[in-house]
Amino acid sequence: MLFVAEMIDAATRIVTLSADRDAHAVDQDATVREALLWNFTVLGEAAKQVSQETRERHPDVPWRRAAGLRNRIVHGYWSTDTDVLVSTAHDVIPALLVQLTRVQDSLG
Repeated sequence: MLFVAEMIDAATRIVTLSADRDAHAVDQDATVREALLWNFTVLGEAAKQVSQETRERHPDVPWRRAAGLRNRIVHGYWSTDTDVLVSTAHDVIPALLVQLTRVQDSLG
Protein backbone atom coordinates (compact mmCIF):
# COMPACT_ATOMS: atom_id res chain seq x y z
CA MET A 1 0.00 0.00 0.00
CA LEU A 2 2.96 2.32 0.67
CA PHE A 3 4.07 2.24 -2.96
CA VAL A 4 0.57 2.96 -4.25
CA ALA A 5 0.40 5.93 -1.87
CA GLU A 6 3.79 7.12 -3.18
CA MET A 7 2.47 6.84 -6.73
CA ILE A 8 -0.60 8.89 -5.81
CA ASP A 9 1.56 11.58 -4.19
CA ALA A 10 3.90 11.78 -7.19
CA ALA A 11 1.02 11.81 -9.67
CA THR A 12 -0.72 14.57 -7.72
CA ARG A 13 2.46 16.65 -7.83
CA ILE A 14 2.81 16.02 -11.56
CA VAL A 15 -0.72 17.29 -12.16
CA THR A 16 -0.10 20.34 -9.99
CA LEU A 17 3.26 21.16 -11.57
CA SER A 18 1.95 20.86 -15.11
CA ALA A 19 -1.34 22.68 -14.59
CA ASP A 20 -1.74 25.59 -17.00
CA ARG A 21 1.70 24.92 -18.52
CA ASP A 22 2.60 23.72 -21.97
CA ALA A 23 5.93 22.15 -22.93
CA HIS A 24 7.46 25.53 -23.77
CA ALA A 25 6.57 26.95 -20.35
CA VAL A 26 8.03 23.88 -18.64
CA ASP A 27 11.23 24.19 -20.70
CA GLN A 28 11.53 27.82 -19.62
CA ASP A 29 11.34 26.95 -15.91
CA ALA A 30 14.15 24.60 -14.93
CA THR A 31 12.76 24.11 -11.43
CA VAL A 32 9.40 22.92 -12.74
CA ARG A 33 11.04 20.72 -15.38
CA GLU A 34 13.33 19.09 -12.81
CA ALA A 35 10.44 18.64 -10.38
CA LEU A 36 8.39 16.94 -13.11
CA LEU A 37 11.30 14.66 -13.95
CA TRP A 38 11.76 13.79 -10.29
CA ASN A 39 8.08 13.03 -9.72
CA PHE A 40 7.83 10.91 -12.87
CA THR A 41 10.89 9.04 -11.59
CA VAL A 42 9.28 8.47 -8.18
CA LEU A 43 6.04 7.38 -9.86
CA GLY A 44 7.84 4.81 -11.98
CA GLU A 45 10.08 3.54 -9.21
CA ALA A 46 7.11 3.05 -6.90
CA ALA A 47 5.23 1.26 -9.72
CA LYS A 48 8.12 -1.19 -10.02
CA GLN A 49 7.88 -1.92 -6.28
CA VAL A 50 4.14 -2.64 -6.16
CA SER A 51 3.60 -6.32 -5.40
CA GLN A 52 2.97 -8.73 -8.25
CA GLU A 53 -0.28 -9.71 -6.55
CA THR A 54 -1.55 -6.11 -6.58
CA ARG A 55 -0.49 -5.64 -10.20
CA GLU A 56 -2.31 -8.82 -11.19
CA ARG A 57 -5.44 -7.78 -9.29
CA HIS A 58 -5.43 -4.43 -11.13
CA PRO A 59 -4.28 -5.15 -14.68
CA ASP A 60 -5.98 -1.99 -15.98
CA VAL A 61 -3.35 0.19 -14.26
CA PRO A 62 -0.42 0.89 -16.61
CA TRP A 63 2.24 -0.29 -14.14
CA ARG A 64 4.81 -1.06 -16.85
CA ARG A 65 4.30 2.24 -18.68
CA ALA A 66 5.04 4.17 -15.49
CA ALA A 67 8.17 2.11 -14.89
CA GLY A 68 9.19 2.47 -18.53
CA LEU A 69 8.98 6.25 -18.44
CA ARG A 70 11.03 6.24 -15.25
CA ASN A 71 13.70 4.16 -16.98
CA ARG A 72 13.73 6.54 -19.93
CA ILE A 73 14.22 9.52 -17.62
CA VAL A 74 16.87 7.91 -15.44
CA HIS A 75 18.89 6.33 -18.23
CA GLY A 76 18.47 9.00 -20.87
CA TYR A 77 17.52 12.20 -19.08
CA TRP A 78 19.50 14.37 -21.47
CA SER A 79 17.16 13.36 -24.25
CA THR A 80 13.83 13.39 -22.41
CA ASP A 81 11.20 15.10 -24.54
CA THR A 82 9.35 17.76 -22.58
CA ASP A 83 6.38 17.44 -24.93
CA VAL A 84 6.03 13.80 -23.86
CA LEU A 85 6.26 14.70 -20.17
CA VAL A 86 3.67 17.45 -20.41
CA SER A 87 1.26 15.53 -22.63
CA THR A 88 1.53 12.55 -20.28
CA ALA A 89 0.94 14.85 -17.31
CA HIS A 90 -2.15 16.33 -18.97
CA ASP A 91 -3.58 13.29 -20.78
CA VAL A 92 -2.60 10.22 -18.76
CA ILE A 93 -1.88 11.12 -15.16
CA PRO A 94 -5.37 12.35 -14.15
CA ALA A 95 -6.91 9.01 -15.19
CA LEU A 96 -4.04 7.17 -13.51
CA LEU A 97 -4.84 9.01 -10.28
CA VAL A 98 -8.41 7.71 -10.43
CA GLN A 99 -7.15 4.17 -11.00
CA LEU A 100 -4.59 4.40 -8.21
CA THR A 101 -7.18 5.71 -5.78
CA ARG A 102 -9.35 2.68 -6.56
CA VAL A 103 -6.37 0.41 -5.96
CA GLN A 104 -5.61 2.12 -2.67
CA ASP A 105 -9.25 1.82 -1.58
CA SER A 106 -9.24 -1.89 -2.39
CA LEU A 107 -6.09 -2.42 -0.30
CA GLY A 108 -7.09 -0.37 2.66
